[in-house]
Amino acid sequence: MEFSVKSGHPEKQRTACIVAGVFESRRLSSIAEQLDAISDSYLSNLLRKGDIEGKTGQSLLLHNVPNISSDRVLLIGCGRERELGDQQFRDIIKKTVLALNETGSMDAVCFLTELNVKSRDTAWKIRQAVETTYEALYSFDEYKTKKNGHRRPLRRLVFTVPTRRELALAEKAILEGQAIAKAVTFTKNLANRPPNICTPAYMVEQAEALSQRFTAINVATLQQQEMQALGMGALLAVGAGSENPPYLITMEYQAGDSKQAPIVLVGKGITFDSGGNSLKSGPNMIGMKYDMCGGATVMGVMHAAAELELPLNIVGVIPAVENMPGGSAYRPDDILKTLSGLTIEVLNTDAEGRLILCDALTYCERFQPDVVIDIATLTGACVTALGRHASGLYSNHNPLAHDLLAAGFESGDRAWQMPLWDEYQEQLQSNFADMANIGGPEAGSITAACFLSRFTKKYHWAHLDVAGTACRFTGKEKAATGRPVPLLVQYLLERCKN
Repeated sequence: MEFSVKSGHPEKQRTACIVAGVFESRRLSSIAEQLDAISDSYLSNLLRKGDIEGKTGQSLLLHNVPNISSDRVLLIGCGRERELGDQQFRDIIKKTVLALNETGSMDAVCFLTELNVKSRDTAWKIRQAVETTYEALYSFDEYKTKKNGHRRPLRRLVFTVPTRRELALAEKAILEGQAIAKAVTFTKNLANRPPNICTPAYMVEQAEALSQRFTAINVATLQQQEMQALGMGALLAVGAGSENPPYLITMEYQAGDSKQAPIVLVGKGITFDSGGNSLKSGPNMIGMKYDMCGGATVMGVMHAAAELELPLNIVGVIPAVENMPGGSAYRPDDILKTLSGLTIEVLNTDAEGRLILCDALTYCERFQPDVVIDIATLTGACVTALGRHASGLYSNHNPLAHDLLAAGFESGDRAWQMPLWDEYQEQLQSNFADMANIGGPEAGSITAACFLSRFTKKYHWAHLDVAGTACRFTGKEKAATGRPVPLLVQYLLERCKN
């Protein structure tokens, strides 16, 4: 997909299609009014006949509009003008892209960047439009014998800016939007692959492929024997029941000052979660290939950082493991010794993500990080608490939490901060070890975060529970979303400004 920006008059655009907006009550947008005047009231006459009301999601494709150079004009319903916010703008762009893709218009000039979105500038609108275009056109058909596709798909989209002074910022917005969108696509593709393909070893291969594509990324991998020598008892226990051996993948991106402490991203990489000996029911096992979305997110963010050549030092750490039952699998009542030296009483082998993360979080200490952010599809309790709109955010450092919340608002990939109070730590008490791996039925997402916090005392840390946002586990919408890649890339972009 090719994107560009330009400034110019709508009637002079020689393109397959011009896109303009119509608000509710059949009111033309500013650009649509210009087209109407040039076409001798052709558009307003159609509106008076009721061809389009202007409600969000409506569209009207016109051919041979008088005095217009374009082959077609696509009118898109934009809803109530005064209520136009972030999500409504994205919905309008998505409808536009899907409509264009069905028309046979292989290129189009989009004037919807003229829409007034509350508190948002032209650059924001263009970047969101680029990301939304990728999202609208995404299809995962790698394993289908009959591929999805259109005979004449949309290939080029031009966004307009009011004046030439805005061209430079708009072009930068396109570059950022494309880098984020490509990273999201990479993340979704990796997460959507089946667990018989996407094993821990496959995760290693994907990381190494990124290092070959981007010279700024270096990859090192710890195998089972090396992790045993280090004492990663929790991580290794989770993988003990699987024939696919576990790995700890480290990706280092160094483009900042050599003295700059790195930002470390830790991604949960359970390539399939059966629940282990605490076996999930059959229906609850469907979609458990998505338990590696945290690891896929880390790779996606590294992809975007390298594509944008961000002047930062970033380390990605991905514990890649498969959680399976069997005679060699770990059990409830087992006591595990972690890399930190702390011991854990296992009460449920389906609470495995925190066990691989705790060793990975301790391993992060060797990088002397500025901050550590872990990303994990950790708890169903987070889905119960926040649904599928916001990721759960926990942190031991308020400035870091604030920065992540702000990045979520700016990117549209939002998070919500949850409590990390000492009172919740009491639920993790164990009679036989330093802690239990679950805290009972109440506040499950919080006690999981409290568990992780015990391994992050030596640095500033944040935890993103993305169980509700990184994927849809079942049903017609079953698919990875690529979140929270946009949030984290936005966080990195803001760090470049400091």
